[in-house]
Amino acid sequence: MDTQDSLYSTDPPLSMPSTPPWLQNFINFIQVGKITLILVLSWSSGRAFAAGGDIVALYRFIKEGNMEACKEMARTVYSFIYLLGTYYKPHVALLNGITMGGGGGISIPGTFRVATDKTVFAIPEVLIGFHPDAAASFYLSRLPGHLGEYLALTGEKLNGVEMVACGLATHYSLLARLPLIEEQLGKLVTDDPSVIETTLEQYSDLVQPDGSSVLQRLEIVDKCFCHDTVEEIVVALEVAASETKDAWCISTLNRLKKASPLSLKVSLRSILEGRFQTLDQCLLREYRMTLQAISRQISNDFCEGVRARVVDKDMAPKWDPPTLEKVSQDMVDQYFLPLSEFEPDLELPTKSRETFLNRTLRRKLKHVVDFT
Repeated sequence: MDTQDSLYSTDPPLSMPSTPPWLQNFINFIQVGKITLILVLSWSSGRAFAAGGDIVALYRFIKEGNMEACKEMARTVYSFIYLLGTYYKPHVALLNGITMGGGGGISIPGTFRVATDKTVFAIPEVLIGFHPDAAASFYLSRLPGHLGEYLALTGEKLNGVEMVACGLATHYSLLARLPLIEEQLGKLVTDDPSVIETTLEQYSDLVQPDGSSVLQRLEIVDKCFCHDTVEEIVVALEVAASETKDAWCISTLNRLKKASPLSLKVSLRSILEGRFQTLDQCLLREYRMTLQAISRQISNDFCEGVRARVVDKDMAPKWDPPTLEKVSQDMVDQYFLPLSEFEPDLELPTKSRETFLNRTLRRKLKHVVDFT
């Protein structure tokens, strides 16, 4: 981070209870405009940018009965994502390894995202009884056609090439070049996005997804995932499988059968609503949904999903309700209700950030999606 003074803000620094010192320092720099370029690094570990560690932490807090820690964790992550996503200075994320959960949230709303030959992106929350959070309902809903619904409901993976092709990433480079990219970015003394983009393009490759990619099947993805209910999506896939004998349709149906039925319905509605909401509105809704999921008042699917797929790894979660038919509309609706008067809602610094949102939205995804 370049800490040159480039903007003075009269807004006081955002403060959150129990905020980690590193995050509070970053928030303070953002509030007084002392950051010229934000660089999110993931390559140094050589394995994963974010592989769902936040989900495991939530699970452990729930088991310990520490719900306040769960809420504080969600508030901190979502607030951080909002600040990064609406900051008016360039934001470069170097993505490598597994990128999911909070890793996607702090990267994809940024100005530039560099994927590599080792990048693996996924939104597998429905497979653990959760929902696409950390701003996923915001950026997935803005992908071409109904690709966002497909990714949210199946949890399927995308590689680095596919991320660039659909707009989740802006540039593609080999892993071996990332240290050089970081070095060159560190030498820049400007916050001009065009200069930064020129630097990135010097180390980027033009790539196209191969014939096996889901991006070569966008027509059938749109045809099957354009519906407003999960049941209609399932029927569309069954009809397509019957008519075409396409193994992809059968494989996709099997993916849906592995997911929590409640999570499927909640997640689809989240993506549909996210398409017409701003970043702060999506994060506020996701926060409410997260609190509902971890409360276990409607279902224990989140804890059961994490237990089965991450903790015990028996891969045999017992979903409740067990089928789509037994998931009532009332159960789904409760995930989207405002919190009770005794439960503090997520508070984001919208007054000081929202003025930059419309401009940055168009700039950050201009490479693929036309927002006009």
